[in-house]
Amino acid sequence: MKDRISNIAAVAVFIVLIYGLMLTNIIMPDREISYSERRRLAKRPELSTNSLLSGEWIESYEKYLLDQFVMRDEIRGLKALVSFSVLKQKDNNGIYVIDDNIFKMEYPLNEKSIINAAGKLNEIYGRYLAGKQVYYAIIPDKNYFVAKKHGYLSMDYDRLQKIMKEQIENMDYIDLFQALKLEDYYRTDIHWRQESLTDVANLLLTQMGADVGMGLEYEMKKLYPFYGSYYGQAALPIKPDNLTYLTNEIIESALVYDHIDKSYSKVYMEEKFGGVDSYDIFLSGAKSVISITNPAAETDRELIYFGIPSEAALRLCCLKDMLGSPW
Repeated sequence: MKDRISNIAAVAVFIVLIYGLMLTNIIMPDREISYSERRRLAKRPELSTNSLLSGEWIESYEKYLLDQFVMRDEIRGLKALVSFSVLKQKDNNGIYVIDDNIFKMEYPLNEKSIINAAGKLNEIYGRYLAGKQVYYAIIPDKNYFVAKKHGYLSMDYDRLQKIMKEQIENMDYIDLFQALKLEDYYRTDIHWRQESLTDVANLLLTQMGADVGMGLEYEMKKLYPFYGSYYGQAALPIKPDNLTYLTNEIIESALVYDHIDKSYSKVYMEEKFGGVDSYDIFLSGAKSVISITNPAAETDRELIYFGIPSEAALRLCCLKDMLGSPW
């Protein structure tokens, strides 16, 4: 009798869970954005004869169900905890954590992509920048600083630098590797911490023959909580960062023009904080083409910057001091 009751109870719990989850998914409104993953979630696909026959609708609907599943974030968090704490895996989908610092294994080096990028830079130089002073730099990812010591895979940056030096023409290389350290990066994100990079910014400016802006003062502003791009990927309960930026009167008066949207903005847009990507407070996020005008400039010198592909850290570091110095 007890076994029969136990079996009935197990079946009842199973039915409640299955149909309860199904009904909850039907009743709950769809979410537009996943703030933890910093992306827009899939919407219910429209059904048509062509999409159904081609299989496109089934594929899209599967992605929609996965994105809109109730307790998605909690389930992802549980999987991550089990992977690290129970199964003792070193990483979860390429993400790993050391002392509350989140890393992602960037491996292996895609040599074909590097050669293609070098070719694009050479093409840009030949078309638009011939005869001008042109420089390039390579920014290592966070994984570079800890991978070897802790037994994780990392791309071969020595090989990367060698390929670039062999392929790049008419450009001077600025070596940032010795000037950077792990503490210069956010714990939950891929980007540099602006407040930690005065020395790196000065190195860039010095190598490019520019004034380092001695004597300039900055006001430090902090925004909290900042959940970086790795935070959502890790799906773990890790303390968020403070997002800090440095500003002064010169930077606040600079004008940022978006050539695609035909609109003006500021260097720092605090209203973007707390959106899909809080890092968009810098220059309103990733843009194809922008111009920054410094009204306090004392010369007509210009800086043209091309980013391939993780441009934000270098761009912002340069902006901090270049806009802060009276070019």
